[in-house]
Amino acid sequence: MLQIAEWCADRVRASTYVHDGKTQWYAPSLAGASTLAAALYKPEVYAGVLDVLARLDEDDYSAYLKGFMRRGMARFGESWRYADICTVLYVLADLLGVESYLEIGVRRGRSLAMVLDRRPSADVVGFDLWLRDYAGMENPGPEYVAAQMAQLGHRGGLRFVTGDSTTTVPAHFAAHPDATYDLITVDGDHGPEGALRDLATVLPRLRIGGAIVFDDIAHPELGYLRGIWQRVVQSQPNMSCHVFDETGYGVAFAIRMR
Repeated sequence: MLQIAEWCADRVRASTYVHDGKTQWYAPSLAGASTLAAALYKPEVYAGVLDVLARLDEDDYSAYLKGFMRRGMARFGESWRYADICTVLYVLADLLGVESYLEIGVRRGRSLAMVLDRRPSADVVGFDLWLRDYAGMENPGPEYVAAQMAQLGHRGGLRFVTGDSTTTVPAHFAAHPDATYDLITVDGDHGPEGALRDLATVLPRLRIGGAIVFDDIAHPELGYLRGIWQRVVQSQPNMSCHVFDETGYGVAFAIRMR
Protein backbone atom coordinates (compact mmCIF):
# COMPACT_ATOMS: atom_id res chain seq x y z
CA MET A 1 0.00 0.00 0.00
CA LEU A 2 2.89 2.35 0.62
CA GLN A 3 3.86 2.15 -3.07
CA ILE A 4 0.40 3.43 -4.03
CA ALA A 5 0.80 6.34 -1.64
CA GLU A 6 4.20 7.22 -3.06
CA TRP A 7 2.86 7.01 -6.62
CA CYS A 8 0.08 9.48 -5.99
CA ALA A 9 1.98 11.87 -3.72
CA ASP A 10 2.39 14.39 -6.54
CA ARG A 11 -0.96 13.72 -8.22
CA VAL A 12 -4.29 15.47 -7.63
CA ARG A 13 -3.16 16.69 -4.23
CA ALA A 14 -6.49 18.35 -3.49
CA SER A 15 -8.34 15.04 -3.52
CA THR A 16 -5.83 12.53 -2.13
CA TYR A 17 -4.47 11.74 1.30
CA VAL A 18 -1.01 10.28 1.93
CA HIS A 19 -0.12 9.37 5.51
CA ASP A 20 3.57 10.20 5.31
CA GLY A 21 5.81 7.78 7.14
CA LYS A 22 2.89 5.71 8.46
CA THR A 23 0.72 2.89 7.16
CA GLN A 24 -1.58 3.96 4.32
CA TRP A 25 -4.68 2.04 5.37
CA TYR A 26 -7.09 3.33 2.71
CA ALA A 27 -6.78 3.93 -1.00
CA PRO A 28 -5.45 7.50 -1.31
CA SER A 29 -8.50 9.20 -2.82
CA LEU A 30 -10.27 11.38 -0.24
CA ALA A 31 -13.61 11.70 -2.05
CA GLY A 32 -15.79 9.61 -4.30
CA ALA A 33 -18.39 10.64 -6.84
CA SER A 34 -21.15 11.22 -4.29
CA THR A 35 -19.07 13.89 -2.55
CA LEU A 36 -18.44 15.72 -5.80
CA ALA A 37 -22.06 15.30 -6.91
CA ALA A 38 -23.25 16.92 -3.67
CA ALA A 39 -21.48 20.11 -4.75
CA LEU A 40 -23.12 20.17 -8.20
CA TYR A 41 -26.71 21.13 -7.53
CA LYS A 42 -26.29 24.59 -6.07
CA PRO A 43 -27.42 28.03 -7.24
CA GLU A 44 -23.88 29.39 -7.03
CA VAL A 45 -22.70 26.74 -9.50
CA TYR A 46 -25.41 27.67 -12.00
CA ALA A 47 -24.62 31.35 -11.52
CA GLY A 48 -20.92 30.70 -12.06
CA VAL A 49 -21.52 28.73 -15.26
CA LEU A 50 -23.81 31.47 -16.58
CA ASP A 51 -21.10 34.04 -15.84
CA VAL A 52 -18.54 32.06 -17.87
CA LEU A 53 -20.99 31.63 -20.76
CA ALA A 54 -21.65 35.39 -20.73
CA ARG A 55 -17.93 36.03 -21.31
CA LEU A 56 -17.79 33.78 -24.37
CA ASP A 57 -19.05 34.54 -27.86
CA GLU A 58 -22.62 33.36 -28.16
CA ASP A 59 -24.04 30.80 -30.56
CA ASP A 60 -27.55 29.32 -30.81
CA TYR A 61 -26.85 26.53 -28.35
CA SER A 62 -25.26 28.71 -25.65
CA ALA A 63 -28.12 31.19 -25.99
CA TYR A 64 -30.60 28.34 -25.48
CA LEU A 65 -28.62 26.92 -22.55
CA LYS A 66 -28.52 30.27 -20.75
CA GLY A 67 -32.27 30.68 -21.15
CA PHE A 68 -32.94 27.12 -19.97
CA MET A 69 -30.82 27.53 -16.86
CA ARG A 70 -32.30 30.91 -15.95
CA ARG A 71 -35.82 29.57 -16.33
CA GLY A 72 -35.04 26.54 -14.15
CA MET A 73 -33.51 28.70 -11.45
CA ALA A 74 -36.42 31.15 -11.51
CA ARG A 75 -39.11 28.48 -11.53
CA PHE A 76 -37.72 26.07 -8.90
CA GLY A 77 -35.20 28.11 -6.92
CA GLU A 78 -32.84 26.14 -4.71
CA SER A 79 -34.82 22.94 -5.35
CA TRP A 80 -33.78 22.83 -9.01
CA ARG A 81 -31.44 19.94 -9.86
CA TYR A 82 -29.68 20.15 -13.20
CA ALA A 83 -26.30 19.05 -14.49
CA ASP A 84 -24.54 19.05 -17.84
CA ILE A 85 -20.97 18.97 -19.06
CA CYS A 86 -20.50 22.65 -18.17
CA THR A 87 -21.70 22.44 -14.57
CA VAL A 88 -19.82 19.20 -13.94
CA LEU A 89 -16.52 20.51 -15.29
CA TYR A 90 -16.94 23.80 -13.42
CA VAL A 91 -17.26 21.93 -10.11
CA LEU A 92 -14.68 19.22 -10.74
CA ALA A 93 -11.98 21.63 -11.91
CA ASP A 94 -12.44 23.66 -8.76
CA LEU A 95 -12.68 20.92 -6.14
CA LEU A 96 -10.03 18.62 -7.59
CA GLY A 97 -7.40 21.34 -7.98
CA VAL A 98 -6.91 20.45 -11.63
CA GLU A 99 -3.45 21.17 -13.05
CA SER A 100 -3.59 19.02 -16.20
CA TYR A 101 -6.59 18.53 -18.47
CA LEU A 102 -7.23 16.42 -21.59
CA GLU A 103 -10.30 17.01 -23.73
CA ILE A 104 -11.59 15.08 -26.74
CA GLY A 105 -14.14 17.24 -28.54
CA VAL A 106 -13.30 20.92 -28.12
CA ARG A 107 -15.45 22.63 -30.77
CA ARG A 108 -15.92 26.27 -29.64
CA GLY A 109 -14.33 25.72 -26.20
CA ARG A 110 -17.42 25.99 -24.01
CA SER A 111 -16.54 23.06 -21.75
CA LEU A 112 -12.87 23.99 -21.78
CA ALA A 113 -13.81 27.46 -20.55
CA MET A 114 -15.45 25.98 -17.45
CA VAL A 115 -12.20 24.27 -16.48
CA LEU A 116 -9.98 27.25 -17.17
CA ASP A 117 -12.22 29.73 -15.39
CA ARG A 118 -11.70 27.68 -12.22
CA ARG A 119 -8.07 26.74 -12.94
CA PRO A 120 -6.47 29.39 -15.18
CA SER A 121 -2.97 27.91 -14.77
CA ALA A 122 -3.95 24.40 -15.91
CA ASP A 123 -2.08 22.81 -18.81
CA VAL A 124 -4.40 21.59 -21.57
CA VAL A 125 -4.27 19.29 -24.55
CA GLY A 126 -7.39 19.21 -26.74
CA PHE A 127 -8.34 17.01 -29.69
CA ASP A 128 -10.86 17.87 -32.38
CA LEU A 129 -11.62 17.44 -36.08
CA TRP A 130 -12.89 21.05 -36.27
CA LEU A 131 -15.70 20.00 -38.63
CA ARG A 132 -17.29 22.90 -40.47
CA ASP A 133 -20.85 23.80 -39.48
CA TYR A 134 -20.91 21.22 -36.72
CA ALA A 135 -24.51 20.73 -35.48
CA GLY A 136 -25.55 23.45 -37.90
CA MET A 137 -23.41 26.11 -36.20
CA GLU A 138 -20.13 27.80 -37.00
CA ASN A 139 -17.03 25.92 -35.83
CA PRO A 140 -14.24 28.50 -36.11
CA GLY A 141 -11.21 26.34 -35.23
CA PRO A 142 -8.34 26.17 -32.72
CA GLU A 143 -7.07 29.73 -33.13
CA TYR A 144 -10.50 31.04 -32.25
CA VAL A 145 -10.73 28.83 -29.16
CA ALA A 146 -7.26 29.84 -28.03
CA ALA A 147 -8.26 33.50 -28.28
CA GLN A 148 -11.42 32.86 -26.25
CA MET A 149 -9.42 31.13 -23.52
CA ALA A 150 -6.90 33.97 -23.43
CA GLN A 151 -9.82 36.35 -23.02
CA LEU A 152 -10.83 34.36 -19.92
CA GLY A 153 -7.33 34.82 -18.47
CA HIS A 154 -5.82 31.40 -19.14
CA ARG A 155 -2.07 31.42 -18.52
CA GLY A 156 -1.17 27.72 -18.64
CA GLY A 157 -0.04 25.58 -21.55
CA LEU A 158 -2.54 25.08 -24.37
CA ARG A 159 -2.07 22.61 -27.22
CA PHE A 160 -4.66 21.60 -29.80
CA VAL A 161 -4.32 18.50 -31.98
CA THR A 162 -6.32 18.37 -35.20
CA GLY A 163 -7.53 15.08 -36.63
CA ASP A 164 -9.44 11.90 -35.95
CA SER A 165 -9.06 10.81 -32.33
CA THR A 166 -8.69 7.24 -33.58
CA THR A 167 -5.13 8.13 -34.48
CA THR A 168 -4.33 11.44 -32.79
CA VAL A 169 -4.96 10.37 -29.19
CA PRO A 170 -2.92 7.13 -29.37
CA ALA A 171 -0.18 9.06 -31.18
CA HIS A 172 -0.15 11.63 -28.38
CA PHE A 173 0.27 8.94 -25.75
CA ALA A 174 2.96 7.20 -27.80
CA ALA A 175 4.87 10.48 -27.91
CA HIS A 176 4.21 11.13 -24.19
CA PRO A 177 4.28 7.67 -22.56
CA ASP A 178 4.29 9.05 -19.01
CA ALA A 179 1.48 11.58 -19.51
CA THR A 180 -1.34 11.45 -16.94
CA TYR A 181 -4.18 13.87 -16.21
CA ASP A 182 -6.19 15.21 -13.29
CA LEU A 183 -9.29 15.63 -15.44
CA ILE A 184 -10.32 14.08 -18.78
CA THR A 185 -13.39 14.81 -20.90
CA VAL A 186 -14.63 12.52 -23.68
CA ASP A 187 -17.10 14.39 -25.91
CA GLY A 188 -15.86 13.65 -29.43
CA ASP A 189 -16.89 10.80 -31.71
CA HIS A 190 -20.43 9.84 -30.63
CA GLY A 191 -20.58 6.68 -32.71
CA PRO A 192 -20.60 3.48 -30.63
CA GLU A 193 -17.16 2.33 -31.75
CA GLY A 194 -15.58 5.76 -31.52
CA ALA A 195 -16.99 6.59 -28.09
CA LEU A 196 -15.93 3.23 -26.68
CA ARG A 197 -12.47 3.56 -28.18
CA ASP A 198 -11.90 7.07 -26.84
CA LEU A 199 -12.99 6.14 -23.31
CA ALA A 200 -10.88 2.99 -23.25
CA THR A 201 -7.84 4.83 -24.61
CA VAL A 202 -7.81 7.67 -22.08
CA LEU A 203 -9.00 5.90 -18.93
CA PRO A 204 -5.58 4.40 -18.04
CA ARG A 205 -4.13 7.93 -18.14
CA LEU A 206 -6.40 9.25 -15.37
CA ARG A 207 -4.60 9.96 -12.11
CA ILE A 208 -5.73 8.58 -8.78
CA GLY A 209 -8.22 11.06 -7.31
CA GLY A 210 -8.88 12.53 -10.75
CA ALA A 211 -12.10 12.55 -12.78
CA ILE A 212 -13.28 11.47 -16.22
CA VAL A 213 -16.37 13.07 -17.78
CA PHE A 214 -18.59 11.58 -20.51
CA ASP A 215 -21.24 13.72 -22.20
CA ASP A 216 -24.70 13.03 -23.69
CA ILE A 217 -25.34 9.95 -21.57
CA ALA A 218 -29.13 10.45 -21.91
CA HIS A 219 -29.35 11.81 -25.47
CA PRO A 220 -32.54 10.37 -27.01
CA GLU A 221 -30.76 9.45 -30.24
CA LEU A 222 -27.65 8.00 -28.58
CA GLY A 223 -29.04 5.45 -26.17
CA TYR A 224 -26.02 3.19 -26.54
CA LEU A 225 -23.73 5.70 -24.82
CA ARG A 226 -24.98 4.71 -21.36
CA GLY A 227 -24.08 1.08 -22.03
CA ILE A 228 -20.63 2.09 -23.21
CA TRP A 229 -20.09 4.12 -20.04
CA GLN A 230 -21.22 1.21 -17.89
CA ARG A 231 -19.00 -1.25 -19.76
CA VAL A 232 -15.80 0.79 -19.90
CA VAL A 233 -15.93 2.89 -16.72
CA GLN A 234 -18.72 2.08 -14.30
CA SER A 235 -17.91 -1.64 -14.22
CA GLN A 236 -14.35 -0.98 -13.06
CA PRO A 237 -13.90 -1.63 -9.31
CA ASN A 238 -11.57 1.33 -8.89
CA MET A 239 -14.04 3.89 -10.30
CA SER A 240 -16.71 5.78 -8.33
CA CYS A 241 -19.43 7.06 -10.69
CA HIS A 242 -22.29 9.54 -10.85
CA VAL A 243 -24.84 9.91 -13.67
CA PHE A 244 -27.30 12.75 -14.22
CA ASP A 245 -30.06 11.91 -16.71
CA GLU A 246 -33.17 13.76 -15.54
CA THR A 247 -33.18 16.69 -17.96
CA GLY A 248 -31.19 17.76 -20.98
CA TYR A 249 -28.82 15.28 -22.64
CA GLY A 250 -27.30 13.98 -19.43
CA VAL A 251 -23.72 13.66 -18.25
CA ALA A 252 -21.64 11.10 -16.33
CA PHE A 253 -18.43 11.41 -14.36
CA ALA A 254 -16.24 9.07 -12.36
CA ILE A 255 -13.45 9.44 -9.83
CA ARG A 256 -10.47 7.06 -9.90
CA MET A 257 -10.24 5.79 -6.34
CA ARG A 258 -7.06 3.69 -6.64
